[in-house]
Amino acid sequence: MAKSPEEEHPQKVFGWAARDSSGVLSPFHFSRRQVLFLPSELYHDRENGDDDVTVKVQYCGVCHSDLHTVKNDWGFTRYPVVPGHEIVGVVTKTGKNVNKFKVGDRVGIGVLVGSCKTCESCQQDLENYCPRMIFTYNARYHDGTRTYGGYSDMMIVEERYVLRFPDKLPSDAGAPLLCAGITIYSPMKYYGMTEPGKHLGVSGLGGLGHVAVKFGKAFGLKVTVISTSPRKEEEAIDKLGADSFLVSSDPAKMKAAMGTMDYIIDTVSAVHPLAPLLGLLKLNGKLIMLGLPEKPLELPIFPLVFGRKLVGGSDVGGMKETQEMLDFCAEHGITADIELIRMEEINTAMERLAKSDVRYRFVIDMANSVSQ
Repeated sequence: MAKSPEEEHPQKVFGWAARDSSGVLSPFHFSRRQVLFLPSELYHDRENGDDDVTVKVQYCGVCHSDLHTVKNDWGFTRYPVVPGHEIVGVVTKTGKNVNKFKVGDRVGIGVLVGSCKTCESCQQDLENYCPRMIFTYNARYHDGTRTYGGYSDMMIVEERYVLRFPDKLPSDAGAPLLCAGITIYSPMKYYGMTEPGKHLGVSGLGGLGHVAVKFGKAFGLKVTVISTSPRKEEEAIDKLGADSFLVSSDPAKMKAAMGTMDYIIDTVSAVHPLAPLLGLLKLNGKLIMLGLPEKPLELPIFPLVFGRKLVGGSDVGGMKETQEMLDFCAEHGITADIELIRMEEINTAMERLAKSDVRYRFVIDMANSVSQ
């Protein structure tokens, strides 16, 4: 018989979990793995493995993926699930082989907590594309135990998957960079969206989109926000620094903007037409998909063929690139625009997130929230 979350390991943790597809989160006592590949009778005197870092969670961002997961929108949620993969905290314990971190260091934990380390992707520092990549939550670790995320008071993570959090980055507004930040940074680097003077379109002004505007300006690009909501224009230009704003529901303005953009980053997670976006691209333009709609999108082929255009995708980044992104953000003063909440406010926050009623990322103040 499978062990319950409370029985898997004796390292007790307190967090908030969803138990079913209602997505409602409530207090949850569970356990974390302690030592890799040790028999259970040896767990009692070891709080973490030789290569592990124990982290007291201080802040955790609320990603749209968390909402999809607790609702089982993608069909592979394993309940109970503790979400959270934008985690900033302080090291409280290290294993004897850990040399990058010491007790008291501020660190980050992102989307993944494990990989095989030996495949081609891992050898290229692309652990996020490893076939055996282990997500921070809603997955199984090497020893078969569940992974639970950062809506909790403590994490135990192997050193390789822990990030140094730069001194210049605030813990709260910096937390969303561990998913939203790297989700934008990685494709911009890979697809060559860093040439100053080029024109970047950002479709969707939410958790990902507002960060994309900031990265675009830091790379010296001309940035246009593409949105269905005219009311976001002032904020996009005056607050976030976009150069222009395009209302995608205005046929005349869309027609006038056709063939003007070198790249478009599409962050929209709802089902939407791609043809209008492809029409905005110049010859050799690139449309990069980052949102994860629940249903497949229709891809018109004629604009690709006759404009030699590219549609691509990207999924966060490996550990090396994520650290590079954090350092870049520290150098350029890039953070997320956040609304700080307490853990006990999470269900209201999820309801608002489903309605896109947040500017632009909820972050949970774990250190000052209700405790067990």
